[in-house]
Amino acid sequence: MSNQSEILASRLAVVKPSASIAAKARADAMRASGREIIDFTTGEPDFPTPQHIIEAGARALAGGHTRYTASAGTAELRNAIVGKLLRENQLSYELSEVVVGSGAKHIIFNAFMASLNPGDEVIVPAPYWVSYPDMVLLNGGVPRIVDCPAEDGFKIRAQALAQTINEKTKWVVLNSPNNPTGAVYSEGELRAIGEVLLRHPQVHVMTDEIYEHFVYGSARHVCLLNTTPELRGRTLVVNGLSKSHAMTGWRIGYGAGPAPLIKAITLLITQSTTCASAAAQAAAAVALNGPQDCVADASKLFQERRDHMVNRLNAIDGFVCGLPDGAFYVFASVAGLIGRTTQDGKQIRSDVDVAEFLREEAGVVAIDGSSYGLSPFIRFSFATSMSEIDRGCDAIAAAVSQLKQQ
Repeated sequence: MSNQSEILASRLAVVKPSASIAAKARADAMRASGREIIDFTTGEPDFPTPQHIIEAGARALAGGHTRYTASAGTAELRNAIVGKLLRENQLSYELSEVVVGSGAKHIIFNAFMASLNPGDEVIVPAPYWVSYPDMVLLNGGVPRIVDCPAEDGFKIRAQALAQTINEKTKWVVLNSPNNPTGAVYSEGELRAIGEVLLRHPQVHVMTDEIYEHFVYGSARHVCLLNTTPELRGRTLVVNGLSKSHAMTGWRIGYGAGPAPLIKAITLLITQSTTCASAAAQAAAAVALNGPQDCVADASKLFQERRDHMVNRLNAIDGFVCGLPDGAFYVFASVAGLIGRTTQDGKQIRSDVDVAEFLREEAGVVAIDGSSYGLSPFIRFSFATSMSEIDRGCDAIAAAVSQLKQQ
């Protein structure tokens, strides 16, 4: 009898499941088993898609938007994206430079598939969104991870970038606002990075701006192309509606970049998904062209939750976190808990142990920093209600108070 594993491609050996999706699955399984838990893993807004967007989707279905569309996306949606990029980001694109995918993740994966040859390197600043390195590996590339410690604001510095680029470098990935840290690159920081990239014409830039509308305090979202427009011909701007318009399940993302790359991504879509959902595209066009009050309201709500969660976590012995400038995550240092011992004598040696301890003893599910490439931290999502934040922090404080000091 043949071994079932023979059917699997060897490339799968280098890929891990998404840590955030795996943590969410653990939370769901615990809940299903009857355990009361507080879930801080969620990377999506906890409120519904705004009503006018839902109604637009329903109208589209009733109006016959139930068939295939052009693989690059409908002209209506791509025109809305062109308008959005000009209006909100001061970036000018032609329709041939825009492609719609089934989520921003789909665009990123296809961009790597379209561009990476075996051995090509992709510079990924850490902490990073969990899927970047695995997507690179799946497509034959080599992720070059650059540690960006808390003292650097969890951001790659121009000097570190310059030291990492070599003749094999194909891409640099920038994610601002960042998942998992909420770090936001300033205009000056981007200009310095741009100056380094100008010296290396073989290097392309993927700038993932999915959290652009969630910036707080004095922070402002700036695109690399606003500071260094000369990089336009080798930059792919990635975005989508999942976070900004609470449309995670609609699966609409997009990329804007040089026409040859956009054409190649579109080619891959023709041979894989064919196109994004027709009705979801129609709803997304309404979302981009319509009033943006819902986005501003969400940002204000997230800022209030951010402030509250950071205050609550910093009041717990062993946790240290700054105020993130963007996104909806707190990346808290748990270095103060390393070395402590649980009631049953188990020593906490890593952030993975901290995450397990919080899950088992406090019923709080969050994600260890090692999954994002930097320890010892824990990522907490504040895309949840104030009452859940309080409930979770109360449970964490009670569990931590039981730990024994070395």
